[in-house]
Amino acid sequence: MAQIACIGEVMIELATAEAAGDGSERKALSYAGDTYNTVVTLARLGAHASYVTRLGDDHYSDAIVQRLQSEQIATDSIVRQAGKVPGLYMIHNSPDGEREFFYWRDRAPARELFASEEEISVLESQLADTQMLYLSGITLAIISETSRQNLLVFLRRFKERGGKVAFDSNYRPRLWQNPKQAQQANRELLAVTDLALLTLDDEQLLWGDEGDAIEAVKARYSNCDINEIVLKRGAEDVVILKGQERLAVEVPKVTNIVDTTAAGDTFNAGYLAANLAGASPQECARQANRCAGIIIRHRGGVIDKQVFLSQLS
Repeated sequence: MAQIACIGEVMIELATAEAAGDGSERKALSYAGDTYNTVVTLARLGAHASYVTRLGDDHYSDAIVQRLQSEQIATDSIVRQAGKVPGLYMIHNSPDGEREFFYWRDRAPARELFASEEEISVLESQLADTQMLYLSGITLAIISETSRQNLLVFLRRFKERGGKVAFDSNYRPRLWQNPKQAQQANRELLAVTDLALLTLDDEQLLWGDEGDAIEAVKARYSNCDINEIVLKRGAEDVVILKGQERLAVEVPKVTNIVDTTAAGDTFNAGYLAANLAGASPQECARQANRCAGIIIRHRGGVIDKQVFLSQLS
């Protein structure tokens, strides 16, 4: 039985490799995606996790399933589609570790998540005993409007059975037709969310907040039944809104930053793993900060397991 199931897309990743002696650019092949990055880290932190996505029937899809299984992540909720291949993206890093992404994902099978009533019925059975579901704004953005509505019905039924929903808005403008479409989809999803893991910069970009951005977030979701809102603010304190409380947790300074890819995804995993273990919000944020601080000192969305675990302790 999984404690948590993560829903979304995993892609083939081409990230900058060690520099070649002849000055040419080289890329290292791996697999990543925001919810995939999170589920792998969750499993490494000891959570019983499963992954929900759609893949093809190709060599790279086989390799993704094998990678998940090697991390002790359940893969029985992955649908394999004949003739399909996963999406692809490349990372370009600037000298300060910031990154730019280039995508080829228009025909990726994950775009068909929640399009089928049969698939949803099977998922409800497979995830009936799962404590929490986690997904992101990218999960929302890549599927159709009909699928988004099917997903909402699925999540409401999951909550009626006692499950919890965690959500990271992870706003990427290029994936949406316009900001209004993204705003509507996020509002609907946050209305069924128990634990919101938001990036303050994303919130400001999506909603155009001015003045006190934290208060703007608090006011915007005041009518939602969200138990806990976690605001990631880069190197600034993490802010947690829980009931009438406003908590702040310091982010330790990190040197030698190489690549900020998956910093938020890895933070989310650290927070969720601690939350599932019954930790306080402050303890959850401290573990989340430690996890994010490790990933940004390495290239790629998922790093070697032993490297991660050795630096976590």
